[in-house]
Amino acid sequence: MIRRFNDYPDYFYAGFFIRLFAFTTDVILIGALSHLFLFFLRDSLVKTVLSLSIYLLYFILMTKFTNGQTLGKMIFGIRVIAINEEKLSWTTILVREGFGRYLQKVLWIMYSLTIFTRYKQHVIDLLTDTSVVTENYLRLLESTTESKEEKIDDETVPTV
Repeated sequence: MIRRFNDYPDYFYAGFFIRLFAFTTDVILIGALSHLFLFFLRDSLVKTVLSLSIYLLYFILMTKFTNGQTLGKMIFGIRVIAINEEKLSWTTILVREGFGRYLQKVLWIMYSLTIFTRYKQHVIDLLTDTSVVTENYLRLLESTTESKEEKIDDETVPTV
């Protein structure tokens, strides 16, 4: 049986609209970066390829180096988690953010699956065993877990 490292109650998982708002924020930021760095190029295949590269690299690098968050996710207080891994691996991120973002850039309807699944996952989340959770619930869970551990440590067992 596969060990589930990050199995949270249903209300921990970020819904469709909060993810949509975070994604929209990221797309606006990526558009600004693309215009900033590629303004000197005329519309061509080179500009399209470079723009797609910026798009994919933004999601891949931000997700890996900021513990599952992009700037849009940070603003809205959500992050990507791996359900069956303790931390997001490079393989998971490359498939989810590289292949998945490219595929879903073409087929937007695939995002709508988040409305219907338990962990609020879209097709690529299902493929990579990832989901998006709300940071505040994770912080609350960590603080209650820490306080329970402190209570256990504070209790002394009488020695005989």
